[in-house]
Amino acid sequence: MNRFGILLDILDVSLVALLFYRVLLLVRGTRAAQMFIGLALLMIGSIAASILQLDALNWILSNLKTVWVIAFVILFQPELRRALASLGQYRVFRNFVRTDAQGPIGEIVTACTRLAEQGHGALIVIEREAELRTYEETGTGIDSRVTAELLETIFTPPTPLHDGAVLVRGNVLVAAGCILPLATDPRLAATLGTRHRAALGLAEETDAVVIVVSEETHTISLAIDGKLRLRLDPLALRSELASIFLLPTARKQAA
Repeated sequence: MNRFGILLDILDVSLVALLFYRVLLLVRGTRAAQMFIGLALLMIGSIAASILQLDALNWILSNLKTVWVIAFVILFQPELRRALASLGQYRVFRNFVRTDAQGPIGEIVTACTRLAEQGHGALIVIEREAELRTYEETGTGIDSRVTAELLETIFTPPTPLHDGAVLVRGNVLVAAGCILPLATDPRLAATLGTRHRAALGLAEETDAVVIVVSEETHTISLAIDGKLRLRLDPLALRSELASIFLLPTARKQAA
């Protein structure tokens, strides 16, 4: 046997060992572990029957091979689904599988649109480079994935947290009911409410992006870099957020 063949055998054994190791990790501590052991014993029995030339037993076990595959898929359906889903967490696969690029942006835009239609005010802070832990500590910790339903629930009166701001960090809504600094510029229009002044105040002090939904005018505004953009429709809001968060990331990955 040449060196290349030996290397292939080593690779083959290593891959099989890795496969069994990953399966064991998946089923460890679950009821499926006992089922896995039972199937493993059946496979060992089939090999032993073949070696010992137990023809009858070997025939029975050989004909059960197809049933073994079906039983394995049925018994380990949750584990197999979890294993396949976990593949998407590896960077090499994420480069080939395109997921929802909007992420929390889509959820935020959906929530703001619905809240504006219902006439419920909202104040949503999206953290960028500057950490906002000082403002996070003024609110109530949530630590949940950003969803439109969660945002709508928080800002629908009479929930206790609907008057404050929510803080979004990445894909996580970290806190609600947060208190923001108010803009003190006397040149601001008197028609701007407390939410707009709070959004502008934070946008003047940090690089955060702050979205405001007005309960009086049913409109959406965006504060960034000390400036306030009023009366954005959902499409314009999505476009603004995408240009801030998605396009720079795409350029970095391309570079």
